[in-house]
Formats: sequence, structure tokens, C-alpha cells
Amino acid sequence: MTAERVWRPDGPLDVGLVLSPHRHGGYDPAWRRAPDGAVWRACRTPEGPGTLRITVRGGEVRGAAWGPGAPWLLDTLPALMGADDDVAGFLDVLERTRGTHSGDYVAELWRRAPGMRLGRAGLVFEALVPAVLEQKVVGQEAWRAWSWLVRRYGEVAPGPAPLGMKVIPSPEVWRRVPSWDWHRAGAEAVRARTILNAALHAAKLEAAAPEDADDLLRALPGIGIWTSAEIRQRAHGAPDAPSIGDFHLPGIVTYALTGVKGDDAAMIELLEPFRGHRHRVVRLIELSGVRPPKRGPRMAARDYRAF
Repeated sequence: MTAERVWRPDGPLDVGLVLSPHRHGGYDPAWRRAPDGAVWRACRTPEGPGTLRITVRGGEVRGAAWGPGAPWLLDTLPALMGADDDVAGFLDVLERTRGTHSGDYVAELWRRAPGMRLGRAGLVFEALVPAVLEQKVVGQEAWRAWSWLVRRYGEVAPGPAPLGMKVIPSPEVWRRVPSWDWHRAGAEAVRARTILNAALHAAKLEAAAPEDADDLLRALPGIGIWTSAEIRQRAHGAPDAPSIGDFHLPGIVTYALTGVKGDDAAMIELLEPFRGHRHRVVRLIELSGVRPPKRGPRMAARDYRAF
């Protein structure tokens, strides 16, 4: 049985930009972009597995959902699409920084991407697993591990989802993944232990208020400032959670704002005038496509799998 909902945003909205942070690689079994432009998500909600199909017609966002989690997915559809995003607060920041080089530059980036919103998925563990898999590795390696594990241990997405879509395993199932399958997926023991330990505390993490999430996440072994930020960006739509400690991000942000590639300390200093919306500014810079010249060796993908 199909459940449906129609929601009309109160301003410009680019569904692809809003939902893309929830996609982990081109072969993510829990995320699909159909040829007709529809976005499909397979999720494990507090009410059970569910599949959500999102389309846009005539300025309206249309959601169709299937499975036990369908009511939850439709109830939270506006939040996922950025209905709770504090755009007005960001406009105040832009007004305060107007006339400065960085402020005018960021304002121009915002003008070019008016449909970008920070959505709130409301699913902490769904965001935690891929964030941990992405720790200190290239995206290709992390996405391979995520895809392999979800395909092997996830369940078939409810409803008429595209072939191959899977709902991510429950925390209980993650705890039963044997060491050899973590190895086959390409995730070494450190990342596996972090996920297994977090699975023990999944209920507490899901129930925590957004303002408490950072402290709770960083109290878990293996989760630091970068991982916590990545999780909160997706689960809570946190506008002021920049990914400090990222391999590439400081160079991208500092180069975009000054023309000179810098480190984390330089990035944090440059983002300070935008406090309250630092992650949003980083996201706008990432979307701009501006990158520093490539002069050093690239970080190579590792392979821990057994053959």
C-alpha cells in the first residue's frame, strides 16, 4: 500500500542539492536517482524499514512511501527537505559580513545556489555508519565498504523500489557482522570496532536532543570532532558543524576565500565571521567547484579485502 504526502516549500528548493549529502557513492544501495528525476531513499526508521520516493512538480514536493516506516518518512519529509533550516539567520550573517571580501564572496555563492537547504534526516545511526567508514580514507574505499556491507546484511527495500535497493541493517545486525566480513568489505578493525560499539548505544543516540548530540557522539571511542560533525550535518541539519580534520576541506575553503591553500587553523579563523552557519558556508564553497591547484601526491585507496 502506498502512502503519499504533498508539501510546498516557502522558497526555492533544489531537491538534488538537499538530498545529495545522504548518498554515499555512485552505487549506494540505500539511495537512487531515477531517470525521471525522482530520488529514492531506503531507510530504517524508528517504526521499521521504509522506502521513500521524492519528486517535484509545479513547485510541490511529492513524497510516496512504503513499508512500516512509511508514516514516519512522510511525517519527517519537510524536515528532510530543509523546512527547519534557519535561512533567515544565515541572511543576517551575510548582512553583518557585507562589504568584506569573504562576506561578499559567500553572498555571491548563495545567490548562485538559492535552492540549497540543510535537511534534517533525523536518523543518527544511519548517518554514523558511513561517517565512520569514511574516516581517514578516500571516498572510493569508504563507499565500497558501505555498499558491500549494506548489500550483504541489509533487507530488501519495501514497495516498488528500484532493483537492488536495500534498507541498512539494524544496530543488532551490525553487531553480528563477523570480523572476516568487515575485512572482505575493506574496513579495518578500528573502524569496525567503532561501529560495533556505537551500535550498543544506538537507542540513546537516536533519542538525544540535537544540542546534546556532539557530546554523546564524541564520548564514544573512535568518534572525534570530524565524525561527529559529519553525522550531525546529516541527522540534524547542523548549520554550524564544519568538518574539522578533513584531508581536503581546509585547502579548499582557504583557497576559495583567500587564494592561498591553508590548514585547519586557517580555515577555522576564516569561518569565524560566519559562526552559526560555518558548515553552510563550507557546503556553498564545495558546490562552487573552486579547488586549489593539485601539486602533491593523491591519497591512494587502500584494500584490506581477502581474495
